[in-house]
Amino acid sequence: MREAFSRAMPPVREWPVVDLPGSEFDPVLTELMREGPVTRVSLPDGEGWAWLVTRHDDVRMVTDDPRFGREAVMGRQVTRSAPHFVPARGAVGFLDPPDHTRLRRSVAAAFTARGVERVRERSRGMLDELVDAMTEAGPPADLTEAVLSPFPVAVMGELMGVPAAGRHALHTWTRLILSPSHGAEVGERAKGEMSDYFADLVGLRSDSTGEDVASLLGVAVGRDEITLDEAVGLAVLLQIGGEAVTNNSGQMFHLLLTRPELAERLRSEPALRPRAVDELLRWIPHRNAVGLSRIALEDVDVKGVRIRAGDAVYVSYLAANRDPAVFPDPDLIDFDRDPNPHVSFGFGPHHCPAGMLARLESELLVDAVLDRLPGLELAVPPEDVPFKKGALIRGPESLPVTW
Repeated sequence: MREAFSRAMPPVREWPVVDLPGSEFDPVLTELMREGPVTRVSLPDGEGWAWLVTRHDDVRMVTDDPRFGREAVMGRQVTRSAPHFVPARGAVGFLDPPDHTRLRRSVAAAFTARGVERVRERSRGMLDELVDAMTEAGPPADLTEAVLSPFPVAVMGELMGVPAAGRHALHTWTRLILSPSHGAEVGERAKGEMSDYFADLVGLRSDSTGEDVASLLGVAVGRDEITLDEAVGLAVLLQIGGEAVTNNSGQMFHLLLTRPELAERLRSEPALRPRAVDELLRWIPHRNAVGLSRIALEDVDVKGVRIRAGDAVYVSYLAANRDPAVFPDPDLIDFDRDPNPHVSFGFGPHHCPAGMLARLESELLVDAVLDRLPGLELAVPPEDVPFKKGALIRGPESLPVTW
C-alpha cells in the first residue's frame, strides 16, 4: 500500500506569484485544479514543496480537522508565497486549539451580530461624509483614494477602539506589511511599530467597560486570561485583515463599472444587494497564491492521496469558490445563486472573525455608491485601471471615476 501511494505522488509544480491583470483568475491555479483535487507545489519563498488542496469539500475538511495544525510550522522553512509568512511564535494565526480558541474568545463579542450592528450607523455616517466630500470636489475622482481606502480604515478603527488620530498610521503600516515589494525588512519594521502602538493602547484599557476590541483585549489581559503579547498579536492580525475590504470593494466596483448591466440590476433591485455582495465575494480573486500553511500531524488520506505526518499542506479558498461540483457554472457572476456556501472568509477555527463586518461594509458601500452616484462610470478605459503590484491582497491601486 505504501508503494501504491508513492507511485501516485503528483509532480511538484512551481507556482510563481505574479501580478495578474484586473480580476483575472490565476492560470497556474486553474491548471492545478484540473490536474487533481490534491497536487504538489513549490512557491517563491521558503524551501521544499507542499500539498495543495483545491476542492470545496476537501478545503473545508482540512481547515476544520485537528489532524492538520498550524503550530507545527514553527521552526520550519516551509515553501511559501512571501517572506512575510514566516511564523512568529505566539501569533494567533499559528496557534491551534485550545490556545487559539481561548484567544479568539476574548474578542468574540465585538464580531457578533450585535457587536457589528453597534457600528452600523456610525459607519453609514462616516461613509456619507466621504461621498459628500468626493461629490463636492467634483469629477473626476479616485474612488479608491476618496472612499474605498479611508472607509474600511475608519470602520475598523471604530470597532478596534483606535482614536481617529492613530488610524492613518495604522493604514500606512498595514500597506507596508501586505506588500512584499517593499522587502521583508520594511514589512517587519512596520509590524513592529504597529505592535508597539497596540501594546500601548491595550495596556491603557485594562479597566475599560467599552465594547471595542482594544477594550475587550485590555480587560482580558487584566484578568490574566491572555498575555499582552497575545493581545497585541491578535490586534495586529485583525487590523491587517480589515485592509482586505479596500481591495475587495475595489475589485467589486471595477467589475460593476466594467459590466454596467450588473450595476443597473442592483440599482433596480436593491433587495438583491446582500446576495449580490456574497456572489461577488465568492467570485473575485481576492489574493495571490495561498496564505498560511498547515502541517499534517498524522497520516491522512485525501481523495486517494496519502499525506504523510509532517507534510506541509495549503488550501486554496479561491479554487474552492470555483468548484463546479458546488457552484454550477462557477466562472459566471450569478446574483441569483442560492445557496452560496463560499469560503471567502475561510473555514474552521481560523475563519476570519470579521466576515460579518466585511459584509456590512461592502453592502453599505454598494448602497451609497450606486444610489448616490447613478451616473458613475470609469474615467479611463478599463484596461488602464492600475492594479496593485507585488501585493498579497489583490485590488486596484486607484479607480478613476466620473459622473
